[in-house]
Amino acid sequence: MKIKNPNAGALTNFEVLDFLRSRGASRDVSRVLAPVAASEYKVYDYLVETPACNLTREKINEFLERCKKYDLAKAELLNIINIRPSQTVEIYTIIEEMDSRFEMPIIEELVELVEEVLPPPPGQPKAEGGTDENEEETGEGEEDNDENEAADEEEPETS
Repeated sequence: MKIKNPNAGALTNFEVLDFLRSRGASRDVSRVLAPVAASEYKVYDYLVETPACNLTREKINEFLERCKKYDLAKAELLNIINIRPSQTVEIYTIIEEMDSRFEMPIIEELVELVEEVLPPPPGQPKAEGGTDENEEETGEGEEDNDENEAADEEEPETS
């Protein structure tokens, strides 16, 4: 393998995860068939538990395109994509001199853009149709989903 453009820039967590998947990394228990080092598997195991596992190139490109009007630095954009802040307080830790660069409505607009374009981290429901904490702990919501899926499967056969 030849490196075409060394040190082209920092990578998003999604790009690292995509690279590891292309090399054969997976949740396979044996992990002996792929030419992936043990340290790479540790990185893979970490990244599949982050928001990177739900991202696509199209979503990242859409987000970058829609963020052009905010004039954010490359490092700030990279951190927003990797961390996926869902509250204004989280974005303050990512963007330098936030108060002097942006007013509160712009900050809230940026957080809404993150929530709209980038998918939520694994295990976190979308803000619009979130689930009740008690349902998650008891597993009651899962029974309802299984019944709905079974009903959906039966409908096409009867019509």
